[in-house]
Amino acid sequence: MTIVTEEESSRVAARAVERLRLAEARLARRRQTDCGPSENARAAMRLILERADEGATVTPTEIAQALGVSTASVTGMLDRLHAGGLIGFVANPADRRSKFVVPFDRTSDADAVDPVTARIREFALDLPEGAADHVVEFLDRVREVVDAECR
Repeated sequence: MTIVTEEESSRVAARAVERLRLAEARLARRRQTDCGPSENARAAMRLILERADEGATVTPTEIAQALGVSTASVTGMLDRLHAGGLIGFVANPADRRSKFVVPFDRTSDADAVDPVTARIREFALDLPEGAADHVVEFLDRVREVVDAECR
């Protein structure tokens, strides 16, 4: 019988996170060239669809803030999404200089924009009772380290 110590299991978890990070990086590179909209464009579409589902609006500036990118890069991304028939723009009645970003096709499913997220949600349903809280805590700590890097 093999006994796995806490230290060994923590190394196993750290290696699993590193494999995940490498897979995410490979996916991001593939999406830049082979798979349609970039990761940021997919994230923007999810935000636009979620806001529309809530009956709320979103501006390009809010999208830039949510994604942590410049408004200039969001402008180019939104132009490409608009040219692709995924979004439209409507004037902000409260501020004529501002516009809202709206989805063209409200039958679109936010999960269809990013099927990886949909699959991950399916897997999360299989987590044992109580495990989700531990996974969330661990992944949030990993995310904080990643977000703090190079700032």
